[in-house]
Amino acid sequence: MYLIKKLIVCLDQSPLDQTLVQYAEFIARVNQTKKIYFVNVIKNLTVPKEVLEEFPNLVENMINERKESMEETVKENFKNTKGISLNYVVKEGSLSKKILKLSEEKSADMILIGRKVTLPGTGVASLRLARRASCSLLIVPEGTLPKLTKLLVPSDFSEYSKDALEEAIMIAEKHGRSNIEIVCQNVFSVPSGYHFTGKSYEEFTQIMQLHAEINYKKFIRKIDLKGIKITPIYTKDDDDDPVEEIVSKALEINADGIIIGAKGRTAATALFIGSMAERLIQYNDSLPLLVTRPKGKNAGILDYILEI
Repeated sequence: MYLIKKLIVCLDQSPLDQTLVQYAEFIARVNQTKKIYFVNVIKNLTVPKEVLEEFPNLVENMINERKESMEETVKENFKNTKGISLNYVVKEGSLSKKILKLSEEKSADMILIGRKVTLPGTGVASLRLARRASCSLLIVPEGTLPKLTKLLVPSDFSEYSKDALEEAIMIAEKHGRSNIEIVCQNVFSVPSGYHFTGKSYEEFTQIMQLHAEINYKKFIRKIDLKGIKITPIYTKDDDDDPVEEIVSKALEINADGIIIGAKGRTAATALFIGSMAERLIQYNDSLPLLVTRPKGKNAGILDYILEI
């Protein structure tokens, strides 16, 4: 895992910008952040040739207006800028394409994007960025206040689950380990053929949970906990949708965020971030969601080919 020294923040001149700028400051406070790029992508800047001839400074003025608007939002919501280079970028085109290209050019450590709940928006860009970015992605719902006392990390005891838990531990360590709890959740299900074993549903539920507990003990031994409190919990999935169980548990324990590891680790597997991660991005609109990826693991020309 790594410090967030270069951060890209996606702004769109909506009320969500205030939330994202506040989160950017929250992240920068403990990450030795050196550069933040506040980016606004305009979908269509096309202006008829005749209009440009009559008003040659139109596009330039429009871009400057966007930058000034971003600067004003940052000034109001980002209080401690000491030692941080703040940059304002306006691009034209597809949001995901422009952000991916910028993150590659600037070797960004994290992309911060908002999740609209009551505001108009589709959330498609978040999924595209999660699939193809060569760094971690933090998705923050509108109106969320930055705080950190409890984190939920869903785990199937895989390598990318290990990445997510190690990221949570590093975050907790930087923000003050004694005040933060990490909850590691395993969602298990009872196989439909359990009755062929002669066991009741309740008995097989106990068997599945026992195996989950054994696997957790093997899993956690591979991780340096750095003195951080990790609480394992085991949740039975009754409706074949573990994502509902994850979000429900996160809300139940008053978690401040969910952290999950992206499955794709190379350019060839960029699209495969994992079905659970994809569903979480689509389903969760309540809590900040951090999709972790070791920096640079998805870098490559294939990312841009897949965007075409």
